[in-house]
Amino acid sequence: MRVLLTGHRGFVGRHLHAALDGRGWQVTGVDLADGRDALDLFRFDSAPYDLAIHCAAIVGGRASIDGSPLGVATNLALDAWYMRWLARTDTPRAVYFSSSAAYPVALQQPGPLRRLVETDIDHEQPGRPDSTYGLAKLTGEQLCQYAEGTRMTVLRPFSGYGSDQDDAYPFPAFIRRAKERQDPFEIWGDGGSTRDWIHIDDLVNATLAAVDQDVTGPVNLGTGRATTFDELAHMVTDATGYRPAFKHLPAAPHGVHHRVSDPAKLRGFYTPEISLEEGIWRALRD
Repeated sequence: MRVLLTGHRGFVGRHLHAALDGRGWQVTGVDLADGRDALDLFRFDSAPYDLAIHCAAIVGGRASIDGSPLGVATNLALDAWYMRWLARTDTPRAVYFSSSAAYPVALQQPGPLRRLVETDIDHEQPGRPDSTYGLAKLTGEQLCQYAEGTRMTVLRPFSGYGSDQDDAYPFPAFIRRAKERQDPFEIWGDGGSTRDWIHIDDLVNATLAAVDQDVTGPVNLGTGRATTFDELAHMVTDATGYRPAFKHLPAAPHGVHHRVSDPAKLRGFYTPEISLEEGIWRALRD
C-alpha cells in the first residue's frame, strides 16, 4: 500500500505515520518541518498513491485559533489543491481531517448539553462555525465533493489528546501544571465548559478502521463523554496527590461552552478503548 501522509510531523500525523509503518505500508511523509511543502506537492507532483491522508494545516491551541485568523487562507489553499491533486492523480482512497470546530456555535452554547450529530452540519445552509479555523474546515468538507473518482473519508475529531502533545493545548497544559504541582492551578474560562476527550491512539485506530472498512462521509471522532475543565483539573490533580486552589481566567480564550459528540456513527465500525482516566495516568507517567 502506497500512502501519502501530509503533516506527518504534527501530533496526529506522527502517530498515524507510526501506525502505518507498523502495517508495513510504504509511507511518503510531507511536512514543512522537513522542508517540504504539501502545497507544492499538490500543485506539481503527480506520483500515484493508493491512499492519501491529509493532516497538514496551520493548527494550535485556543489562543492560536483566535489569534491567527489569516491562517484560514493557507488552510483553504492546502485543501483546495489537495482536492485538485486527488482528481488529477486518480487517487482511489483519501482521508480529509475536518474538525469539530466546523459545527455551528449556536448548538454549543450554555444550557442543556446537546451532543453533536454529523447531520448537524448542513452544507446547503451551514450555521456559523467556530472561528476562522472552523470556517476553513467547513469549506474543506464542501470541497471534498470535487475530488471526483476518490472514495473520501471525512473525519471530525473532537478533543484529541496524548502524552506528547504540545502544551499549547489544554490537556498537556493541565498535565504540566499538575506535574509541577502549581498552586493556584489556572483554568481558562469559568471551568464549566465541556469537552469530549479522545486519546490519540483511539483517534488513529478509528482512522485506520474507517479506511479498512471503506467508511465515507463525515464521522465524529469522540467518545460522547462530557467533561468540564474543572472536572479535568480535579482528575489530574487527584492523580498527582495534591489539592490546589483553582484560579479561573474568564478573560482568556476558551471557545464554545459545550463541544461533545454523538459517537453513534463511529461505534458502527470502531469503539474507543482508552478512558480519560487511563489517558491521564499515561501522560503523568511519561
